[in-house]
Amino acid sequence: MEKLNVRRIGVLVKPNQPEALQTICRLVEWCAGRGISVAGGPRLQRERIEADTGCHVESVGHEELVRGADLIVVLGGDGTMIGAARMVGEAETPVLGVNFGTLGYLADFTVEDMLPALEAVLAGDYTIDRRLMLAATVARGGERLMHDRVLNDVVISKSALARIIEIETWVDRKFVNCFRADGLIISTPTGSTAYNLSAGGPVIYPSMEAVVITPICPHTLSNRPLVVPDDAEFELVLKTPREEVALTLDGQVGMPLEYGDRVTVRKSRTVFRLIQPHTRNYFDVLRNKLKWGR
Repeated sequence: MEKLNVRRIGVLVKPNQPEALQTICRLVEWCAGRGISVAGGPRLQRERIEADTGCHVESVGHEELVRGADLIVVLGGDGTMIGAARMVGEAETPVLGVNFGTLGYLADFTVEDMLPALEAVLAGDYTIDRRLMLAATVARGGERLMHDRVLNDVVISKSALARIIEIETWVDRKFVNCFRADGLIISTPTGSTAYNLSAGGPVIYPSMEAVVITPICPHTLSNRPLVVPDDAEFELVLKTPREEVALTLDGQVGMPLEYGDRVTVRKSRTVFRLIQPHTRNYFDVLRNKLKWGR
């Protein structure tokens, strides 16, 4: 792997994570000895870090952070990593995840591994995993209401008290089905171990060029998950009036949907560049996280 010319590292931190303050200080000290500057996002608790540790960390806006950094270090769990993927967007800045969470499908490194991992990156001893992202657009009456990228999934779902909803589904302008279910998931391979898996969908190897459509609790049991090429274009039309229905992107952002709203999902032009160790084995991750054989 070609060496990254790292002169500036951006830091994103999981909210309300006290342990991350000391970790940031260690990162700042390590970078200072190598002529590397460190900048944090606008929500970084700069004053608290300086008060508790004595370390100074510049705080900048998200756009400046991703555009100006050669590498982004995420201190958090998979949720923080997913948010970082959407934020990085077209900049495609490589991201290294340090796991403060519980799952760690994306945040591969422990706190103890962080500095050795950064040394390996500077030496060119690392792998970049290019993860598929999707772009979702919501239109109502011909007007675009929302557009965003996702790393995991696009989900249309009803509220707890709503009845079964109907979602007309098209792939590459070909009619697939009008799903009657609690909802529908369009998932990337990365997201296949998230909501898709809970809804009975398959685990898809991260490098597969595929997307899966998974109905949530379908009214007809023969409606099964469907795996299609990742360059397919999806059009989802809500056909149920007077029910509370929401669109959710990566489980983090979204909006309410109304009868006739159209959700278009297609492969994003950008990918999420995830830094991983050469020794990473995806099947080890699955065994550990899904507790296979226990």
